[in-house]
Amino acid sequence: MKKATLFLLTIIFSITAVYSQVKVSGIVKDTRGRIIDGASITLKSTYDGAVSDSSGHFSFKTFEKGDFVLVAKILGYKSAEQTITINKEPLTINFALKEEVTELKAVSVTAGSFEAGDKKRAATVLSSLDIYTTGGANADITATVKTLPGAQQVGEQEGLFVRGGAGYETKQFIDGTLVNNPYYSSVPDLAQRGRFAPNLFKGTVFSTGGYSALYGQALSSALILESIDMPDQSQLNASISTVFVGAGLQELSKNKKSSWGFDYGYTNVWPYFQIVKQSIDYFRVPEFHTADANYRVKTIGGIIKYYTTFAYNHLGLRRPNIDSSNLKTAFALENVNWYNNLSWRESLGRGWKMNLGTSWSINHDLIEQQLQNQNNVQVHYPSLPWLDSTNFQLNNWQNLAQIKAVFDKRISGISVVRFGGEYWYVYNKSTYNGYTNLQKDNFTSLFSEADLYITNDIAAKVGARFEYSSLINKANIAPRISLAYKTGKDAQVSLAYGIFYQKPEQSQLIYTTDLGYTKATHYIINYQKMNTFYTFRIEAFYKKYEDLIKTFPTYNNSGSGYAQGIELFWRDKKTIKNLDYWISYSYLDTKRDYLNYPQQLQPNFSANHTASLVVKRFYPKINTGFNFTYSYATGRPYYYFAYNNGLGKYLIGDQGKTIDFNNLGFSMNYLTKIHKAFAVLVASVTNLLGSNLVYGYNYSHDGARKESITPPAKSFYFIGVFLSWGVDRRQDAINNNL
Repeated sequence: MKKATLFLLTIIFSITAVYSQVKVSGIVKDTRGRIIDGASITLKSTYDGAVSDSSGHFSFKTFEKGDFVLVAKILGYKSAEQTITINKEPLTINFALKEEVTELKAVSVTAGSFEAGDKKRAATVLSSLDIYTTGGANADITATVKTLPGAQQVGEQEGLFVRGGAGYETKQFIDGTLVNNPYYSSVPDLAQRGRFAPNLFKGTVFSTGGYSALYGQALSSALILESIDMPDQSQLNASISTVFVGAGLQELSKNKKSSWGFDYGYTNVWPYFQIVKQSIDYFRVPEFHTADANYRVKTIGGIIKYYTTFAYNHLGLRRPNIDSSNLKTAFALENVNWYNNLSWRESLGRGWKMNLGTSWSINHDLIEQQLQNQNNVQVHYPSLPWLDSTNFQLNNWQNLAQIKAVFDKRISGISVVRFGGEYWYVYNKSTYNGYTNLQKDNFTSLFSEADLYITNDIAAKVGARFEYSSLINKANIAPRISLAYKTGKDAQVSLAYGIFYQKPEQSQLIYTTDLGYTKATHYIINYQKMNTFYTFRIEAFYKKYEDLIKTFPTYNNSGSGYAQGIELFWRDKKTIKNLDYWISYSYLDTKRDYLNYPQQLQPNFSANHTASLVVKRFYPKINTGFNFTYSYATGRPYYYFAYNNGLGKYLIGDQGKTIDFNNLGFSMNYLTKIHKAFAVLVASVTNLLGSNLVYGYNYSHDGARKESITPPAKSFYFIGVFLSWGVDRRQDAINNNL
């Protein structure tokens, strides 16, 4: 939780100085005399600058004096620099930018993925600032991604549920390697937030399907994150809020070729719970300790980056037992997580590039659940096994070590062939009520992929992936292909096809390892029109599930299903000054037969219609931003499966749909200065209107009683102050993002 707040430090704004300002203005064109709008013009080593408008003009004021370098840049053109001397008189500086034809004109494959960041040809949909300032998201990457098409509004368990896929069918990768435990450990009927902060990453790819052959073991979706290379400058930060305190340091060397840093945060929600009452009885209030550190060093032709994070948390909660009004269910969790990531990116010359990565993580969950009487004393009912099974102890270790190597070779123009492999060592050990299960897996994969630019208007991505798991003793080969065709200025059509495999979950392999991979085949077509200020996107997809895990009558791979739908996305950053908004809509038709489902049914985590409206407005005169997010989804299905002894199978004993999901989130940030520290004051609230949120239902053993699954409080309120010494990004936040 502390991590979710440190990221807001990157949007701190500057405070006016006492010196007079000088106006710098001009016009930006290309070498053919054509107007260039959306170009960024900045004074190097400062945050002063502007963006060229629709007529190519730019203008800004600065307090600086002396000799400076003025830089103009925009995607698709070579950057231009001019040395200027700032005195008292206004300056007029014009630029003529040279087009980088190969990068600008070449179409890029976009089917199934949303990209964001500073990649040369990325389709910028969400930046780190977007994640910070999305109303009600509380700077959580997953919460913000849920406002994009394809993602479902699931609030009772962590994860990204994408296009009819369960949460565990979406995987996260950092600098190329898999993250084994990207969320805090699960708590019954309470979704947990992600462990990582948005400001760690310069690039984000949210793939709703058809992702690269470089990645695997994600049946439905991949969230691919690329960490930043270097901080802009040294800084010290501190934060205090209604739920946490924290502090950190980032130190950049004088030659800007290396940096190191660390952060620590402490979260305790006891004071907050005294004010905002919860429906859950917490006998151990959630408490978190988090710490992370990083080191980065530039090499001759690349960079080496190391990142580590450690987290410890515990909590305990008590609820009424659904099978008996005289009993309670007490749940206690203690978690330790340690994650490490080391990567090395290097240019080898002659068109060759190398990307090496290794990561290792340890996750330990100690869980105890008790059936208790009204005096909070544990009780046992051996004659009622479904009731007595409430009592258990689980000691679970999840360890993952991996290494990955990718080599790129430019073959012609900007066409590239890449190939490589990876190895995972998986160690999972769980002890449940004294019974121990140990799973060790040596997982290997080889992959190859080519980005082929046939003309500037036609491109293809062709690849394949081979995988082998020693635990289930099975191998697979997954072909993938994507095509893109430019239909006009800023517009294109893309197609994608791919086969994706995923191992059964640890909880399923406990019962038997005589299982195979689950399989999904993706078909995608999309149309996108995008420029600096507008994005329009429409995409249709069909996904076929095969070999899903069934738990009845035995564990096997006889499950199946499908998902199909259409999605829309529109973003406008220009029509209204200082107003940025986007709208997303998803229609989903999906059914699956898996686990103990008696037939193909719409899964209980999917809604037929989902929509989001995100609005952000910044008022420079008062240095304040207001952000709203409204999310809507039609009701999700719920079921009670009753076992019929006579027929020897499960039947649907009860079913229905929840009420529609309506959630309005709000946040505001006031930018100021406290003594010598740049500061941002933040206030946010989820479910501002107090809508009744029902995520599903829990049933008693006999199905006679059901209880709605709801948040422990209708709304979550947050107030925080974030201080930073050494970094001021006011111009970056205002000019480049609004």
